[in-house]
Amino acid sequence: MKLHIDHHSILVLMACFSIFFLGCSSHPSPPESQKYTEKYRPRFHFSPDSMWTNDPNGMVFYDGEYHLFYQHYPHDIVWGPMHWGHAVSADLVRWIHLPVALYPDSLGYIFSGSAVVDVQNTSRLGSRDNPPMIAVFTHHNDSLRKTGTDQFQYQSIAFSLDHGRTWTKYEGNPVLKNPGIRDFRDPKVLWFEAGRRWIMVLAAHDRVMFYSSPDLLNWSLESSFGENTGAHGGVWECPDLFQLGAENVEKWVLLVSVNPGGPNGGSATQYFTGEFDGHRFFNDNPTAEPLWIDYGKDNYAGVTWSGIPGQDGRRIFLGWMSNWQYANQVPTTRWRNAMTLPRELKLAMHQDGLRLHSIPVKELLQLRMDSLQVIRGMLSGTKLICSAPETIVDQVEIDLKIRMQLPGKSTLTSRFGLMLSNNLGQKLIAELDLENGQVFVDRTAAGPADFSQHFQGVHTAPLPLPDSGEFSLHVFIDRSSIEIFVNDGWTVMTELVFPGERFSRLSMYAEEADVEILSGAVYSLGSIW
Repeated sequence: MKLHIDHHSILVLMACFSIFFLGCSSHPSPPESQKYTEKYRPRFHFSPDSMWTNDPNGMVFYDGEYHLFYQHYPHDIVWGPMHWGHAVSADLVRWIHLPVALYPDSLGYIFSGSAVVDVQNTSRLGSRDNPPMIAVFTHHNDSLRKTGTDQFQYQSIAFSLDHGRTWTKYEGNPVLKNPGIRDFRDPKVLWFEAGRRWIMVLAAHDRVMFYSSPDLLNWSLESSFGENTGAHGGVWECPDLFQLGAENVEKWVLLVSVNPGGPNGGSATQYFTGEFDGHRFFNDNPTAEPLWIDYGKDNYAGVTWSGIPGQDGRRIFLGWMSNWQYANQVPTTRWRNAMTLPRELKLAMHQDGLRLHSIPVKELLQLRMDSLQVIRGMLSGTKLICSAPETIVDQVEIDLKIRMQLPGKSTLTSRFGLMLSNNLGQKLIAELDLENGQVFVDRTAAGPADFSQHFQGVHTAPLPLPDSGEFSLHVFIDRSSIEIFVNDGWTVMTELVFPGERFSRLSMYAEEADVEILSGAVYSLGSIW
């Protein structure tokens, strides 16, 4: 799919000025695509061609393609009877929209789930030469729900023999009936090699349940986890289970989304590390405070791709970039909601134990167009990075390394921030605050927020302080969102923003002490559409 470069992205970089930057280059720009140009439409994040989307579903890699299915209502921009939308990509960056994969039927709406390739044809729904792609999903029967029963959600499957282009629902659905649990949904399926069988981890109100199967058709309960562990501000949803290595140790990681109950209100995704023996999950930190994969307001229901080849070896995550507090009300037209950037997950050992890092995937490098290189030096006060007569600085990547004075080592306490602003006086602030040991995003004055009382505010995340005082700050800004990765993704924040007009100025500032700029760059990013 041809990459279309945003013409305005080149204009802004030609107009940028600051004593901190050198060396601006430019490239010819073809005309901008006529599609996907609505106000607030992200330029390098996946969004549906039109109408509503929420949770990513069925993420599987097969025969050179990353498949992304997603919760979709193709008839309105608010949540409705759920379908599975479908898109594919060869590189996790440029996506091709495909027809709706799964439609509601007599058993119910098509809620969240996962997909695998049954390479050994254990299900006997394909063959060894043409193994079936199996979608495992929740049927949500709304007619049953209205009767007052708790048994209106159950698990079903569909299969495809043509690389996910057409689907047949299994005639024996549901394959896992509801045992009497009101919220019984979002199956994530994986092959457990040690036991030579399939494992399903399933959300069940305030916990997850583990099931096993030899063939994806017949399931047996193994155990449950989480009744008295982790965050319980709301219902548990969208679990995931996978292995990651860290410093010669292999650990199992369990993701669980919770809504509400996130660290900044509303929706968020927590994680646990531990052991899994094919029957039970053993938590490494049963009494610890919840660990969050992203502390921002707008990363929910994220899961990882299955089927990525061993020679690649990455565990790649994608989340829904919104929050149920206001997802139905955000001010977009024709389409509503998008996905986060895809991120590689890594485990690393820290003073408090193993922690999950999130790093933007390397494939995003191909979007870089023009660059402004940062000159090393001391920053005191506020410096303008970019300004232009046209509003263009909301389609950029910022990559900085800085050194700050740590608390206790100086009479001053450093604060470093980035600020986006426009001609309406609206501004979005992202700051590292060493005195309070936190990262914060302030979208209080970033634009109208009358669509929800929960949108405006200052949102915070913990900021571990390295002895060196050095910090890396990797930021992606895309029309209506900002994603911040601090210290190689140890702390991550994802936030939506809806300014009255596009941001036209990008500044950085230091308060209470000088900050040393060690290196960095600002990149104009091309569009994926």
